[in-house]
Amino acid sequence: MSTRQMSPQHQEKGETPANNNPAQQKRTPWYKQLDWLMVTMVLLVPAFAGLSTIWIPFQRKTQIMAFFYSLTKGFSITAGYHRLWSHKSYTASTSLQIFLMLFGAGAGQGSIKLWTREHRAHHRYVDTDQDPYSVQKGLFYSHVGWIIFKDDPDRIGRVNVEDLKRDPIVKFQADYYWQLFLLMAYLGPTFIAGLGWGDWLGGYVYGGLLGTALVQQSTFCINSLAHWMGDQPYGTFKSARNCFIVAILTLGEGYHNFHHEFPSDWRNGVRWYEFDPTKWNIWLWTQLGLVTDLRFFSMNEINKSMLQASQKELDKKVQAVQWGVPIADLPVMLLEEYHSQARSRNLILIERIVYDVTDFHQIHPGGVGLIKSGFGKDATRMFNELYKHSNVAMNLLAGMRVAVVDEDI
Repeated sequence: MSTRQMSPQHQEKGETPANNNPAQQKRTPWYKQLDWLMVTMVLLVPAFAGLSTIWIPFQRKTQIMAFFYSLTKGFSITAGYHRLWSHKSYTASTSLQIFLMLFGAGAGQGSIKLWTREHRAHHRYVDTDQDPYSVQKGLFYSHVGWIIFKDDPDRIGRVNVEDLKRDPIVKFQADYYWQLFLLMAYLGPTFIAGLGWGDWLGGYVYGGLLGTALVQQSTFCINSLAHWMGDQPYGTFKSARNCFIVAILTLGEGYHNFHHEFPSDWRNGVRWYEFDPTKWNIWLWTQLGLVTDLRFFSMNEINKSMLQASQKELDKKVQAVQWGVPIADLPVMLLEEYHSQARSRNLILIERIVYDVTDFHQIHPGGVGLIKSGFGKDATRMFNELYKHSNVAMNLLAGMRVAVVDEDI
């Protein structure tokens, strides 16, 4: 939207100056808000590749190559870009860092420096306007809209990336990102399939174009679906959720509620049975001496968060249930008044609380006679000693309280 005022010449002709109120200005057409380079890379190229599969055969060897090549790029994002560089959840050898840097570039998600800056901002400003891909702006926006629409870079919250500026591997990738991207995303699988078994076109389409698109879309699911569907066993203050489906799509990154509560933990699926291949890979690299200094939270801290989240949900459920009039809100009744009203009402007194059992005494499981024997009396001993009442009985009784006797009985 333009805020340019009309020129003095226009004003001399009697024309009205431009309205500078943003709320009253005409919105920029949606197609002018698009970043067409990103639209091409993220949407149009994959769409073209998908259509080309109609006439390009998918050879068995190319299938195997495309699967493992894409898997490697995926792990380079989850274990490299995310858990290593964004959260410093472990220390990797130089050789492993170079490997993850190269294949991470081939995933087509920007440089380590850019990716990490946005991800750290996401954690720090999650669900606010300074969150680069806030789900509060809609599922589509958090998935891909934040990429294909132009945005003000100053909107994204500030974070510290000084550690990345000092990292020579990160700096090298940032300086030569586009060359590395073309090499690892497209040329790599093309030459493997072409030189290996003569399937140049299949390697380019399936291993390059579609493989890169698949890794991109799976990563985007973390920003969108993992903030939209699933449960929140560790905390409910943020939109992040645990979602098994997303964990399958993203090599274990779907336990997003845990991750937002414990971001520096090298695991996302903290339980042994949770599907987190990235965790398994990092563990394997540890056994091979490629990884050290695994960072993690103790189960005591994790269990505390689970209990707090469970208690919060339980409190919500408790508040939604009718428990009868709170004792503190009951009117005060003198003992003499209780005896007087009990002559015309079916009142019973238990531990200073007056209950009106008119609608209940006829269906009392212990018989009408037993409960009638307590009308107008202090039935505390009878209630507590004759029978050990269930929770249901106690809850039913709570719904019948009408007053409290505030004097010695």
